[in-house]
Order: sequence, then C-alpha cells, then structure tokens
Amino acid sequence: MADIEIDYSEVRGKKAECPEGCGLCCLCQPEVLAEERRFFEKHHPKDLVYTKGADPYLALALKKGKGSCVFLEGRRCMIYSSRPAYCRQFPYHIYVGDKVKVELDLSCRGVWTGSGADAETEAKDIVTKAESRIKRAMKEARGVYSEFYHNCKEAGVMGDPVEIRRSVSENLDRFTDMAYIGKVMEMTMMEPVMTLNGIKEEPADMEELNEAAMETAMESMATKDPVNAPVYCGEDWSWNLFLADSASGRIDWMVLDDEGDLTKKDTVKASEIKIKPLEPGGKEVLKAYISILNQRESFLGNVFSLMDAAGYEDDMANAYYGCLSTTILDLLWRASLLDHFFGTGMGEKGIKEAIIFYDMDRLDAPAIGAFV
Repeated sequence: MADIEIDYSEVRGKKAECPEGCGLCCLCQPEVLAEERRFFEKHHPKDLVYTKGADPYLALALKKGKGSCVFLEGRRCMIYSSRPAYCRQFPYHIYVGDKVKVELDLSCRGVWTGSGADAETEAKDIVTKAESRIKRAMKEARGVYSEFYHNCKEAGVMGDPVEIRRSVSENLDRFTDMAYIGKVMEMTMMEPVMTLNGIKEEPADMEELNEAAMETAMESMATKDPVNAPVYCGEDWSWNLFLADSASGRIDWMVLDDEGDLTKKDTVKASEIKIKPLEPGGKEVLKAYISILNQRESFLGNVFSLMDAAGYEDDMANAYYGCLSTTILDLLWRASLLDHFFGTGMGEKGIKEAIIFYDMDRLDAPAIGAFV
C-alpha cells in the first residue's frame, strides 16, 4: 500500500473491544467474498443467500430472514475463526473515494468503553489484508470522482472542500444551536453560494425545524422490512428497532430477540416527538461528533452523491452545510425519540446514546465512493 495514502486520523488514539453479549454487528448481513465462497459452499451451503435490493450480493443468511446471522448462538459466533472479512473488519470501515480513510462505526458500544485493542493498530492490519480490494476500488473511485468534479465545474457549482470543512470547524460550537442551524438551512435555499461568515441567528422556528427533522427521521425508518430498519443496541444489549408507518404517522418500537422474532413494545405518534433542548454535557458530545462527521470522507461522498442526484443544481457549499444541518437535526430528533422511550435525556448520556443509534445509518448513506 506504499503508493496509496491511508488516513487513520479517525481511529488514532482510540481503543476498541467486542463487548460480551452485544452482537450488534451480527445484524449486519455480511457479504461473502469470492475467495470465501468455496468454504461456505462446502461446509454451509444452506446458509448462503443473495440479498434483496437493487444490487444483490452473496451473503450469510439471517434467522427467519430478518434476525441476526444464523451462526450467532448465545450472542457468540459459531464460525468465528472462519467468519467473513466484513465481520472481521467491524467496527472499522474503509472508505475509498479520491482518498482512502478508515472510519469507526460509533454504533458499536465497544468503541465507547476506552478499553480493548489499539484501534489504529487493528485498522492497519485490516487495511493490509484488504489491499487488493482497496486497489481495485481506488481505480474505479478515481474515475467517478474525476467525473463528479468535471460535472461540478461545468454546472458552476464547484467549491473547495478544504475551505468548506475549515469553515465548519471554525463554527462547531454554533452548529449545536438550533437558531443557527435554522438560519443555515434557510440560507442554503436562498443564497446562490452561501458562506458561514457573518451569519446572525434569529429566533428558531422550532415548529418548522421539528417538522423537517421528523420528515427526515420518518423517511429513514419507513420500511416494512426489519432488515432495513434503524437499530439501537440498548444498554442492556437489547436490539431495538423502530418502524415508521407514513400513512398513520406512527413509529412502532420493536425488540428483536435472538431467534429472529419481533415483539412490539410501544408506539408513538411521530408528531408527539419534539426536539428537546440540550442538557449540560450534551453540547460537548454533539460538537465532538460534528467534528468527526466534518472530517469523514464518506460524509463528503454522501454530499457529492446528493448533488449528483439533484442534477448539480446547488453549490457545493450549500449542499454541504445543508446536509450537515439536516444530519444534526436528525440526530437530535432521534435523541428525543430515545428519551421518550428510554428516558436517556439530552445530556452527555442522551447524545451518546443517540449517536449509538444513528451512526450505523450515517455510514450507510449513499456516497459516490465505496466501503470495501
């Protein structure tokens, strides 16, 4: 990998462990790579399936088609020494764009304990083993990014990602304020090319912001397939799913058990969930998370994907600030949802729990690059 620079900044100085009784990663249906296929075809042919969706791939089966991996028993992997590469990589994600960055899935409780193995050392070992996949993806990603930048210049919406990120870094504290977020979102729609310089907050229209946050959250939860539903691994290691029904405007809280069965625990009208004010400690946790998002290549790749899908109508700065503001609103609304069901609050603990609930979905957002 001497010819490719790998960014390990997100994992540097951190530790990661696999907590006893968790099993969250075993809900993520892992792809079976070509070099792994022979082993599973020989020893576990009935446990190989093709996933649903537009781009199906060969993967390990799930219990009853919607639960955990069929090889998870008593929250332990029965084929641990032969598990697929994607299982071995979790909670590390290798994003390949015009740069390569290792990102850390903060939905894993094992990265919050401060215990375990050195994350950077583990990440480097994973990258070494994924070398061939990274190089193949890099060739394709360079072409995709080159075409994207060309399209931006042709449409007159090209911006400087370094400068855009720098401006966010200088205003991290303000991005935790609802009035500021509201003003940024307004300006992204009004200004041809916006800047964060000189923004003066006005009283936040909380009704409008709650409506925007609810719509975003409902969209991410509106699925009839539990496999695609947002999952929150509770403090008691329960697997909590939230399924939204757009027609009724309700969100059902379901618990998935180890056998793949769902039990309804409670329900709430989405309109009853309102973003609550941050409590002491919550602001600092949120600010740290915004800083991580602002440095993730996958977040930038998601912004680029949204620009492409919208036909290059918005300037890059507008798209970036708008996506970041929407992400923060979504996170705060989910924090309020968790507080409704679990009483987690909006302080340090509440925002941490919201990140645990949210980050896996954030890393799964569409991007013009790819995770390998």
